[in-house]
Amino acid sequence: MEDGYQNRTAFMKGAKDIAKEVKRQATKKVGRSVDRMSDEYSKRSYSRFEEDDDDDYPMQGGQDGGYYRGDSQAANDDEGGHSDSTEGHDEDDEIYEGEYQGIPRADSGKGSLAGGPESVRAGAQQFRDVGVSEAERKKDQEELAQQYETILQECGHGKFQWSLYFVLGLALMADGVEIFVVGFVLPSAEKDMCLSEPNKSMLGLIVYFGMMVGAFLWGALADRIGRRQSLLISLSINSVFSFFSSFVQGYSTFLFCRLLSGVGIGGSIPIVFSYYSEFLAQEKRGEHLSWLCMFWMIGGIYASAMAWAIIPHYGWSFQMGSAYQFHSWRVFVLVCAFPSVAAIAALSAMPESPRFYLENGKHDEGWMILKQVHDTNMRAKGYPERVFSVTTIKTVKQMDELVDTGTDTPVWQRYRLKIMSLSRQIRNNILACFSPEYKRTTFMLMAVWFSMSFSYYGLTVWFPDMIKYIQKQEYESRTKTFSKEQVQHVTFNFTLENQVHRQGHYFNDRFHNLKLKSMVFEDSVFEECYFEDITSTHTIFRNCTFIATLFYNTDLFKYRLVNCKLINSTFIHNKEGCMLDFSDDFNNAYMIYFVSFLGTLAVLPGNIVSALLMDKIGRLRMLAGSSVISCVSCFFLMFGNSESGMIALLCLFGGISIASWNALDVITVELYPSDKRTTAFGFLNALCKLAAVLGISIFQSFVGITKAVPILFAAGALAAGSFLATKLPETRGQVLQ
Repeated sequence: MEDGYQNRTAFMKGAKDIAKEVKRQATKKVGRSVDRMSDEYSKRSYSRFEEDDDDDYPMQGGQDGGYYRGDSQAANDDEGGHSDSTEGHDEDDEIYEGEYQGIPRADSGKGSLAGGPESVRAGAQQFRDVGVSEAERKKDQEELAQQYETILQECGHGKFQWSLYFVLGLALMADGVEIFVVGFVLPSAEKDMCLSEPNKSMLGLIVYFGMMVGAFLWGALADRIGRRQSLLISLSINSVFSFFSSFVQGYSTFLFCRLLSGVGIGGSIPIVFSYYSEFLAQEKRGEHLSWLCMFWMIGGIYASAMAWAIIPHYGWSFQMGSAYQFHSWRVFVLVCAFPSVAAIAALSAMPESPRFYLENGKHDEGWMILKQVHDTNMRAKGYPERVFSVTTIKTVKQMDELVDTGTDTPVWQRYRLKIMSLSRQIRNNILACFSPEYKRTTFMLMAVWFSMSFSYYGLTVWFPDMIKYIQKQEYESRTKTFSKEQVQHVTFNFTLENQVHRQGHYFNDRFHNLKLKSMVFEDSVFEECYFEDITSTHTIFRNCTFIATLFYNTDLFKYRLVNCKLINSTFIHNKEGCMLDFSDDFNNAYMIYFVSFLGTLAVLPGNIVSALLMDKIGRLRMLAGSSVISCVSCFFLMFGNSESGMIALLCLFGGISIASWNALDVITVELYPSDKRTTAFGFLNALCKLAAVLGISIFQSFVGITKAVPILFAAGALAAGSFLATKLPETRGQVLQ
């Protein structure tokens, strides 16, 4: 019995020693296992995704990086060899349990406080680890770029890419519509909301401020949370506030809704081009990104056509009392939200970019999407039996810090920590665009984007303003002037238009059910007169005297009576708000929409030429050549002295300059790596909108003064942009970084 007890005791002791030894050896491997986790993960075989008949295909070697079948054995051999390397280490090398989690030893604080050599070595090791991790990440990205290009070649170009083309085209179309909305509704909205000149200017520029913020925000987020998710959120914001803006009545709320609508649509351009480029092989990328640009033109045509068809029809409106009015221009604003809504519905059926997943270490998700692309294209081409031969794809080593909030942390604090972590990652991404590796490229692109946007948006807004100025001059040349007239006991019940009356005296006259258009009364006296059912536009009473005069149901508000004296005069039942009247403005409205329609349609030849030649002559030649020709065409603007001449020059400039915009979009996508692509594109597009605001403000200030200054500004900016464009690296024929 005693011998049995001793044997059992010895057995238990031996078992404990063995368990202790196993625990120590396992702990030693934890640090190395964490470092090798990404590589081991990317080398695993994913044969479980293959179809049952895949076994009939021969096994291929890993000559292109080990992502075809047959490489799992090499990974297993490497794993077995590595486990032997931990044998024979001393007890002193044992890793403290939890050290790999970032929890220091109990005595580690002493060395740190003392500032001894141990803390110095620890700090140096930390910097070395960061440097090694960055080098490994860069190497992984280079390997992934090559492998990804090969996989896209296998997937082919077909039904999937064309489906995504039309879906993303709707999002780009929504951006084109947004640019034109405020410009088309402004002539109506200024009457409906009684807008002053500063308010009109702010309403015209607010969409650019919103798009500037949106491009920067959504571009940065798309590199962190995904292209598809960011685009869905941004388009949803655009749709919601576009819808609200069609119903709100006040100027401030309308301005706020258009601002947020612009913030939403601002993410469209940087995300759409980056998103689509990651499904295109290098020989197709330049051409099909240029074809995608055509949807911006389609958006402008859609907005012009809808404005032409809807806004002049004043009968398409209703009102509830005098406080709420819904006129035809609000119907137009509502219709302009349709492309964005359609894009949301279509995008919901499309997958995330597989390149984004692979850059963020999500192998399975990226693999499944690439398989979907391959199978969709092969079935459409009549080869359903072809199997996606890729089993594993290189993923990039992740360096993001994980924030463990725990289950006891309040919800608001978890979200705060997540937002802070996301903000820190976005800031690092933006700073990375100005790192030594990308600093020169970023500053060059900033100069090119700024110069092109300054000249293009400045001139495209200056053209319509010049046409309006020419129309105004012609209208004013027909103005009739009357001085010192005496009018007594007369009833005016017809339209008075484009007249100036000075020092007149009106006694016991009736102004009944008439319209006053562009009428000016100066230094005149109205005595015992009666104004009833009056509608006025651009009408002013300046330094006039009203004696015993009654105003009934008129829109002659105080701001129409400048420095006037009211003696025993009464206002009864005034019309509230500014009454719309399109009956005499049909021709002018149609001219505005027709000019915009022609100017947008004129870019079609430039789009076609750039798409066909982008991959043949290169991005830089297309960008610099188009900019030079646009610069030369600016000098022809000096000869635009009529409406038809200005329209023709507008079409010429738009058709030439669009090719440089297409080339700039393509080269911006290709010059930055995938993890910084939308961040850089969004930043540059935000700078573009800032340049647009400056260009519009400066060019508009010279309308009616001189044509030389805007032309010289535009030509100089385009010349500088074309010169700097030649200093950028050519990206034709290169894999997507």
